Amino acid sequence: MDKKLLDVLVCPQCHGALTQCHRRGMLICESESLGYPIVDGIPHLLAQEALTIPTFDIATPDPS
Repeated sequence: MDKKLLDVLVCPQCHGALTQCHRRGMLICESESLGYPIVDGIPHLLAQEALTIPTFDIATPDPS
């Protein structure tokens, strides 16, 4: 995902920063422990599509 786009996108729940997780194919909001899927290169930033991510899994570094 383009760095400029990632700098502009925010979590729809808390308006906090999102980080890209290549391993999961998601944008992650660490403060809410939510993951938003990226489908065909398009982030789906809808609350009903968000997945709860365990806090310990968020802290695990992405191997990319």
